[in-house]
Amino acid sequence: MNIKEASERLGIPKETLRYWENNGLIPEVPRNSSGYRDYTENEIKWALFIKAMRNAGMSVESLIEFVDLYNAHKDSREAQRSIVKEQYDILLAKRNELDKTLNYLAYKLDHFEDHVMPFIEEEDYYELRKKDMLKPKEEDK
Repeated sequence: MNIKEASERLGIPKETLRYWENNGLIPEVPRNSSGYRDYTENEIKWALFIKAMRNAGMSVESLIEFVDLYNAHKDSREAQRSIVKEQYDILLAKRNELDKTLNYLAYKLDHFEDHVMPFIEEEDYYELRKKDMLKPKEEDK
């Protein structure tokens, strides 16, 4: 498939695909007889992985390190796993913070008319509501 088709399938700009290829994040894409990129499922799978990791906030530098380790084939599975695990932990911490913020805003919206001041100190809120915050809401189940 050509770069336009790959771009549309992946939902990313053609320039991004070229950048990833030029920086070694996806394997060098084979060329057809006219010299145009001809993406195979291998390059598409790599691009999907890179896209997922970028969406997870992983830096290009960390991805380059991961790909270099993968290409080295020298007992690097644990190092590769460590890179992905580190990003997972970072993303999980961000999600936890986001969940706290969403709970706080939900509380504010539920009690908006009850407050003279629009905001209370977060510490007071968390102390008052920490038990409720740890329970999932019925609509989230």
